[in-house]
Amino acid sequence: MDPAVPANRLASEKSPYLLQHARNPVNWYPWDDAAFETARAQDKPIFLSIGYSTCHWCHVMEKESFEDAEVAALLNAAFVCVKVDREERPAVDHVYMQVCQALTGSGGWPLTIVMTPEREPFFAATYIPKHARFGRPGLLELLPRIAELWARERGRLVRAAGEIVAALQADRPAAGGPAPGREALDAGFNDLARQFDNRYAGFGTAPKFPTAHNVLFLLRYWKRTGDTRALDMAERTLQAMRDGGVYDQLGFGFHRYATDEAWRMPHFEKMLYDQALLAEAYTEAWLATGTPVYRQTAEEIFEYVRRDMTDGAGGFYSAEDADSEGEEGRFYLWTADEMRRVLPADEFALAERVWGVRDQGNFRDPVHGGNRAFNILHRSASTRDTRGARPQAPVDRIRRKLLAHREKRSRPHKDDKILTDWNGLMIAALAKGSRAFGEPRYAERAAAAANFVLGNMRRPDGRLLHRYRDGQAAIEAHADDYAFLLHGLVELYQATFQTAHLKVALELAGDMLARFRDDKAGGLFLTSADADPLFVRPKASYDSAIPAANSVAALVLLQLAHISGRPDLADEAESLIRSAVPGIERHPAGHTQMLVALDFAIGPAHELVIAGRPGDAGTDALLEAARGEYLPRTVILLRSPERDDAALAPFAAPLTADDGQAVAFVCSGFTCRLPTTDPARMLDLLRK
Repeated sequence: MDPAVPANRLASEKSPYLLQHARNPVNWYPWDDAAFETARAQDKPIFLSIGYSTCHWCHVMEKESFEDAEVAALLNAAFVCVKVDREERPAVDHVYMQVCQALTGSGGWPLTIVMTPEREPFFAATYIPKHARFGRPGLLELLPRIAELWARERGRLVRAAGEIVAALQADRPAAGGPAPGREALDAGFNDLARQFDNRYAGFGTAPKFPTAHNVLFLLRYWKRTGDTRALDMAERTLQAMRDGGVYDQLGFGFHRYATDEAWRMPHFEKMLYDQALLAEAYTEAWLATGTPVYRQTAEEIFEYVRRDMTDGAGGFYSAEDADSEGEEGRFYLWTADEMRRVLPADEFALAERVWGVRDQGNFRDPVHGGNRAFNILHRSASTRDTRGARPQAPVDRIRRKLLAHREKRSRPHKDDKILTDWNGLMIAALAKGSRAFGEPRYAERAAAAANFVLGNMRRPDGRLLHRYRDGQAAIEAHADDYAFLLHGLVELYQATFQTAHLKVALELAGDMLARFRDDKAGGLFLTSADADPLFVRPKASYDSAIPAANSVAALVLLQLAHISGRPDLADEAESLIRSAVPGIERHPAGHTQMLVALDFAIGPAHELVIAGRPGDAGTDALLEAARGEYLPRTVILLRSPERDDAALAPFAAPLTADDGQAVAFVCSGFTCRLPTTDPARMLDLLRK
């Protein structure tokens, strides 16, 4: 090797995950042409390792193996080693995760793949220990065996890789069926009802993930049908998560998931997308029910993101790690003695009762087992503020003291890259919160983030880029980037009525459809046709921890169609929904965000056009009434002489104020009822 070329090539990368591995003795390459050219030239297989910077088991595997000279020697001798940040390259992760799930029946991170220099995989696993354990081979046993097979039985490995690739290429999503109707919504509700945990709330068993789109769908199903079981499942889940250890009771924000059924024992990562999606769910629950604790929770999430996850230029960071001081969750855990040192006796007694603190500890370590005298703070139903209001003053005073003390600890690592898709979700949540709560500062933060993304992560030709860090924007955007940013811009328009947001949204919608649409089977591919090629062009319709681009795009295109009066966008949305029909029929509860879009498509949906001058009392009264109502199938436009938006929403151009007095036009299918100046009458029409 040229001595001028570093053996480990990650030091010049921007990804925090790749930089964590830049000093490993493993000769890592990033995902680039040089890695595959080297593998071909040296006649070696590729050892591909995929993870992300806040992944606990990725840290474990690095410490055990990738920092180990013995393992590194085996890897460097027989493989070309490639590191991928799954958050930077979601398409690469998506394809090879499919491989792992097909070969092993499960998946997760770190994801380990061995493949040919042509990127065709023949081995897949997740975390692999250094030494054999419980009959499972470790890297020290596995790597020499694979190297020997590559040298002596390569034909068998190549044939196996070809069969895997052929199977995945053949397993393409079927063409969509006829547009589904109300029966698909019923199927989604019934599927969730079967999975609902009637004791602890949430869906399924441990581990439990805070899947916000399940709640969004249930709220809409209740709104449509009046079935109180849907509302009950949504509310009990929201309350259980809010009270549990999965919620940071001191500093706010949600951890990644609960390792137990009761939501008490978290896996301690904090991801931006969870904050965004859950803030939106709690905001909608507040609109639907008026229960104050839901608004409180959304606003606490916004405070956490402002304090700990916001770049000075306006963008939002990606994640905070689970680990600190070499232990998962150490930053968040308390011993009773430590709390006694911080609080006077009377305050400790109250904290002990409110948050379930025990001298022997209440936290069961999912890795090491036992309690180890640590406590994770959570609230039981008996200590909940039954009024649902903000915390009582003594409890909040104690919370602030404990938080100030906790801030002196070594903080978990922060992944400070800025991703277009996750920022789009946070923009949407803040904009929706601004509308619902009448808080302009949330819209200001959303607008600052949108300006950051559009100013730094959009090329001169209009194409989006996926990742920004340390002054550099890079990596071609995926369908998620377009769909999620569109979601943010549409919500931001309805919060501010700044036509610039609507104009950009319409531009990006056209670009998204042109670059990602599958003209044969319908739906959106994850990557554009000219993206870095993989052996299969990935497409995702399943709504997992993050909803699929297809699902979010379907709803956003419907909203844009109703705002702009463009039926072609509604046709595109219907095509996306129809493409998901096979998946919905197999697993309705796995497509709840798409069912949210279907609920809008079935209707009745409304266009609410308020004609009046911004800031006038009549205009503000109409807007305030509309914004305080749960209207999930309504889009809101503002028509005023000061706004040149007729070209963007031509159907609304003739709808003007009556002799300067603000009026509301309630329209459905662009057919408008007689205008009204009365907020109550307006809401009456919208509820029909």
